[in-house]
Amino acid sequence: MRNITLSASEEVIERARAVAREHHTSLNQMFRDWLQTVDHGSKRIGGYRGFMQRVSGRISVGGRRFTREEMNER
Repeated sequence: MRNITLSASEEVIERARAVAREHHTSLNQMFRDWLQTVDHGSKRIGGYRGFMQRVSGRISVGGRRFTREEMNER
């Protein structure tokens, strides 16, 4: 595991530490968890873009344009 150095105001750090204590964790662990969500989000976006590229040009609705209401029907 690699170390990184971050900087923030003392006030922000203390508030973040208080939140970490409320969640029974450390500020360091909260940051690691946040990094995981950032990584997961970028993988999801990449997956979506890949899917859209694969289906682009393969799905046809016969040239018909749908109204907003039709697009939102359930």
